[in-house]
Amino acid sequence: MTPFMISVMSLLDGAPPPVPETEPSQAGPVAVLTDTQVVVRSLAEQLVCEANAVLRDHGPAFTLADETGPGSLSFTIGCGEAEARVETAVSGRTAVARLTAPGLPDDGPRRLTSEDELQALLLGLIAASVRR
Repeated sequence: MTPFMISVMSLLDGAPPPVPETEPSQAGPVAVLTDTQVVVRSLAEQLVCEANAVLRDHGPAFTLADETGPGSLSFTIGCGEAEARVETAVSGRTAVARLTAPGLPDDGPRRLTSEDELQALLLGLIAASVRR
């Protein structure tokens, strides 16, 4: 078992979910922010697979859906009715990361402070789906 799988099991056993650390998102170079989007998306796929291996006998599993369109790369992670969306919106030569998830401040575009915070985000989605 991976450390993340153990965290999922602990959460199912009643441990409180961690709160993902976020920060206001700033516009940046398209190449840098789209690379970060790809890294986070790859990690999301790995973590969703690990979590689903644990969740298969305990309720709703994660879904992961990619979305692309003019000026945007995004993906949505869902667990039951709880979901989060990670988007990189491109305008000209700049881009802005946007995270939409339950419990985030509504003070403008936000992003995770690091890729490591994705684990906390997924654990929070599990907790939100279990509470419903």
